Amino acid sequence: MQKGKNMVKMLKFVYVAILFISIFLVLAVYDSKYFNIAPPCVIDKDCPQFKNNNVRCRKGFCVNLSVNWIK
Repeated sequence: MQKGKNMVKMLKFVYVAILFISIFLVLAVYDSKYFNIAPPCVIDKDCPQFKNNNVRCRKGFCVNLSVNWIK
């Protein structure tokens, strides 16, 4: 009987560990894809230019000045 309880505890532990690892991986992928840190710049030409976006250098970092995301 004790052996069965230990197996259940071990399976619960593995299940919870897999859940936490998967949540961590999802957050890491999401963070790297959608929350890019603005690259440093000195002038506006240092910033990457994208279609339909107004990207400018402000206080040493590239900032998107477009308001297309509101629509």
